[in-house]
Amino acid sequence: MNDTQGRHNAILENRQRLQLSGVTDVDSFDEDEIRLFTQLGELTIKGKDLHINEISVESGDVSVEGDIWALVYGEKDRKKKLSAIGKIFR
Repeated sequence: MNDTQGRHNAILENRQRLQLSGVTDVDSFDEDEIRLFTQLGELTIKGKDLHINEISVESGDVSVEGDIWALVYGEKDRKKKLSAIGKIFR
């Protein structure tokens, strides 16, 4: 892995606790879905009763708890939210 690409790790414990590193932005969150961006692209967490337990802006570490059903990775090159115009042309 090339260091210029960034780093991201995900550790899922018993489908109840998720430790993430390399998070650059949290786009949206509710009890059923958390959408965020990592140094390696988009990540959507799906489940039930989800909540962000801890977040560190400085280190990019995030802790999520709840009934985790899926981790869905999106575009690898997208690291930030799209502007309104970017969403139109997506």
